[in-house]
Amino acid sequence: MDAKLALKRLTNRANSTFEEAGGARQRLSNALTFQGAQLEGLIDSVLVAEGKAKPWVQLLKRIDRLGVREGLVKQRQECLELLLQYGLSMSTSMVTNAARLAEQDGLRRFLDATDTIEIDEDEAPVEAAVPELEPAVIDGLGATIRQQVQVLEAIRGNGVKLHEAGKVTVEDGSVPRRALVEFAISKGWARVDGTRPASEGQLVGLTPVGAAILSA
Repeated sequence: MDAKLALKRLTNRANSTFEEAGGARQRLSNALTFQGAQLEGLIDSVLVAEGKAKPWVQLLKRIDRLGVREGLVKQRQECLELLLQYGLSMSTSMVTNAARLAEQDGLRRFLDATDTIEIDEDEAPVEAAVPELEPAVIDGLGATIRQQVQVLEAIRGNGVKLHEAGKVTVEDGSVPRRALVEFAISKGWARVDGTRPASEGQLVGLTPVGAAILSA
């Protein structure tokens, strides 16, 4: 399979699992504000969704370091090894047991989803195409090309995090508008680390395309 097509399919699938996990966490967070809410099913949904998302988070990190083909091969190898290492021992904590089962299920689902994706060994490394930026209207306000570049610079260097209720924080520097951050994510220039709940802040990082824009 063409490496660019494989990367697109893998990224789309990963983003789908991240959205599912984020939604499950948000529903649980909302329910926690109500006295006497039924939480069992919501907790189970979070564990299942997080178990599905975990190998995809690891895959994208490997792709950034190793490239599409080698990153996928390494991630599949690790998933197989982890499944073989799981034993039948059970914890006294039902939550721990449920999390372990959800993680195993996530590994199997990942292996099934990527089983038919093969990339030729002689495939050239994927170079991120640099899109041509244009002025845009974002959340009802105009955004110049310079503003779009500035939000990418903030994502790269300021430690931008997205929180619940529309809040954006940074570790250093100026805080970009949330609409601009979400615009960069929607364009595929940045992505959110779905491994942390929105209540704690989800780190936003550049994709290879976003990095290529700043390097151009």
